[in-house]
Amino acid sequence: MTSVRMEDIIPLADDESHPNALDKVGNAKPVLPLPEQEERKARLIAQILELQNTLQDLSQRVENVREESTRLRAENVVLGKYIKNLMRSTSLFQPTNSKEQPPKRDSVEMMAYDERFW
Repeated sequence: MTSVRMEDIIPLADDESHPNALDKVGNAKPVLPLPEQEERKARLIAQILELQNTLQDLSQRVENVREESTRLRAENVVLGKYIKNLMRSTSLFQPTNSKEQPPKRDSVEMMAYDERFW
């Protein structure tokens, strides 16, 4: 009876008497893509490029809006200061310190006032 050893059944990695399965894969010819796959790949690349351009355009628009917003905020500050200074310099907008109420007009005075403007 012959004895079977494990080394005879299972090839070792450094055993060159048995061909390696990876050697066969390395020598294989690359598979050519089908025309449908090429067309799909071309469409996807075109879509990616279009989306990249759209993203660049949107990024530029966002940057422009930010700059415009900053500029308008600065203008608003200047206009607010200008309006405050105008209100301070005009007596019409000055707060009154007297607690007296203006005299009430009677109805005859009010009718005369209305007739002049109408």
